[in-house]
Amino acid sequence: MKKRIVLLVWLVILVCLRSLYVSGQTLVMTQYGKPYTGVPDKRDVTIYQVNLRAFSKEGSFQGVIARLDSIKALGINVVYLMPIHPVGVLKTANSPYCVKDYNAVNSEFGTLDDLRKLVNGAHQRKMAVLLDWVGNHTSWDHAWITAHKDWYKQDSTGKIISPKGWNDVAQLNFDNLDMRQEMIKAMKYWVYVANIDGFRCDYADGPPADFWKQTIDTLREIPAHHLLILAEGKRPANYQAGFDYNFGFTFFENLERVYKRGKTVKIIDSLNIKNYDGATGDQQIVRYLTNHDVNGSNGSAVEIFGGKKGSMAAFVVVAYMKGVPMIYNGQEVGLPYRLVFPFTSAKVDWTLNPDVTAEYKKIIAFRNASTAIRRGKLTSYTTDDVCAFIKENSGKKVLVISNLRNKNIAFKVPATLLENRWKNAFTNAKTSLAGTINLEPYTYIVLKN
Repeated sequence: MKKRIVLLVWLVILVCLRSLYVSGQTLVMTQYGKPYTGVPDKRDVTIYQVNLRAFSKEGSFQGVIARLDSIKALGINVVYLMPIHPVGVLKTANSPYCVKDYNAVNSEFGTLDDLRKLVNGAHQRKMAVLLDWVGNHTSWDHAWITAHKDWYKQDSTGKIISPKGWNDVAQLNFDNLDMRQEMIKAMKYWVYVANIDGFRCDYADGPPADFWKQTIDTLREIPAHHLLILAEGKRPANYQAGFDYNFGFTFFENLERVYKRGKTVKIIDSLNIKNYDGATGDQQIVRYLTNHDVNGSNGSAVEIFGGKKGSMAAFVVVAYMKGVPMIYNGQEVGLPYRLVFPFTSAKVDWTLNPDVTAEYKKIIAFRNASTAIRRGKLTSYTTDDVCAFIKENSGKKVLVISNLRNKNIAFKVPATLLENRWKNAFTNAKTSLAGTINLEPYTYIVLKN
């Protein structure tokens, strides 16, 4: 009997306490709280990117906690936090993507307990939380630099090198199997210690795809957790490695050209095929009008996409056509200024443009309510100037017509669409279609049967 009790005690210890050695520290893999059971299906996601430094006056986890209700009210079900880790001070540009310690929280943002409160608060509001993971490189003062020089790429003289264009960080060596294991252990640690629901993997096209497959296969084995994993990359191999999402770089770039250079809107049809090269099952593309990179370099959503009205016409396409949408903090208030790297000089003014916020809520609410939008088959009727398409699922149809030009456009409605009885998707008012619709600049129409 005593032997059975001893064995039972050891089994409990093995299940509850999983420890590993990382960077000279013993990390105890004890599950904090209860794993979140409400992580959405990858097709049903709407992502909200939080730039911690710019999000609030405090620039902290507490600043995000204070606005969780506002994020939820948009219709968001996944919150993605930009890197939460300490930033290196050697050769630094003060970039959040210059990670000094994968296993610690940046005191600039608060404590581990603060992070847990943020995650708990999101879960209570039925939102999952992703962490931004910088796996390609570390800061120059990361402990691995001195303890494990062979974990880094080196030139012919044995000098550790930087990734091309980023001199503030040191390039990791993915030929080193020990480094891979330590990286994976660190990622697992955050699932346990903070109960997070997945990762947005920075510069995912940098590390080899077989590393990501090894990583994702391991993460998927964590019991009781359903994780969402996003590649900030575009190579087809990311899908094969097991990522749920690739990133819509080319969609953004070409949509910008539609607005800025008059490029044909039909380019979107080709992207709807090309962006999914290699995808199987329910794997998706994440599409956006802005994020922390392009906001600083190219401009805010209203700056790039024709002001408040033009950006909403573009967002309807982002949210409804193919893939899942991502919103960058401040986008929902029509932020007219840029949040420039390293994101310490400007804060989001949440009092701006409540009309824009209301419109985002309206568009996202219909996406959340419509299985046809989120999971339906796409049929495109797009012209050089107008993005028009049907989404259909189990007999439910949604018709979207969005004029992406700052001029009046006469759109000829395909005869097959005239045969349907339509209602306004937002008001339920009965709507009839004429053979030709005169669309004012940046006007969009959303109908359902």
